[in-house]
Amino acid sequence: MGAACDNPTVTKSPPATDPVDGAHLTAASRPSPPIYRYAPAAPLADLIGRYWLPVWSVPEPSTQRTLQHPACLIVISNTYARCYGVARGLSQVTLTGDGWAVGVMLRPAGGRVVFDRTGDELVDASFDLADLTTLDGSTLTAAVHAAMSDAPHAEASHRAAIAAYEAALASFVPVDDQGLLLNAVIDWLRDHAEVTRVAEVADAFGIGERALQRLVTARLGLSPKWLIQRRRLHDAVAELKAGARSLADVAAELGYADQAHFTNDFRTVTGVTPGEYRADQPSDGEASKAEAGESGAAG
Repeated sequence: MGAACDNPTVTKSPPATDPVDGAHLTAASRPSPPIYRYAPAAPLADLIGRYWLPVWSVPEPSTQRTLQHPACLIVISNTYARCYGVARGLSQVTLTGDGWAVGVMLRPAGGRVVFDRTGDELVDASFDLADLTTLDGSTLTAAVHAAMSDAPHAEASHRAAIAAYEAALASFVPVDDQGLLLNAVIDWLRDHAEVTRVAEVADAFGIGERALQRLVTARLGLSPKWLIQRRRLHDAVAELKAGARSLADVAAELGYADQAHFTNDFRTVTGVTPGEYRADQPSDGEASKAEAGESGAAG
């Protein structure tokens, strides 16, 4: 349970189909700072999805916007250390001055396991890491600060910070069977963009819709319908960033009855229409420059 883990595996350039692409609402008017992204050690893969480490130096405040994955987060920065349940709406954080953060995106099963809170207590919630009773948040925060403070861009600093996280989280594995089922459901849904009905998800796993509802609600405070909707929005963001299809074609590909329904869903959550978001994407030259300056995308 508390066995030492191998060194984390760094991923320097995400594949084109990486699901992170649809979570981070980057735009020409809201460029991302450099963000380094790492996979967890293999023994923790059922508990931890990834680590992401933004490092920034901004002359004026920069607001980053994300559509959070259905997973809880722990974020330790140079100024705060907090835990986050799944935000059903748009998540925003404003970066100022010089700073860094080391975030861990838990697997869908991980929030209930690590935070020891019900789904209803987790959804749309945030609280100080020091308030956790399941691990020593103050010691973890101090270890991450010691790792990152001197050289926040250095891979050695990142590995030291991740090692501190993994030492603190190693006792939470193995994940229980219901947690593993939840992980599998959400992984499957991510990989099946054609799925638009809860019944299809339930049938794929041989369980009833009510059982699926109980599982997702108990662990995340969400509904299976929300999972499908969030996956569709992630796919929409990725398509709009690519800019290769018309808005009508994107709507049809995502299973919407028409473009108007797609526009309404997208605007309700993000505050902008699909057309407005696509128009705010960088040109090819600007995009290439931005990709050269990043090592990943937001958690």
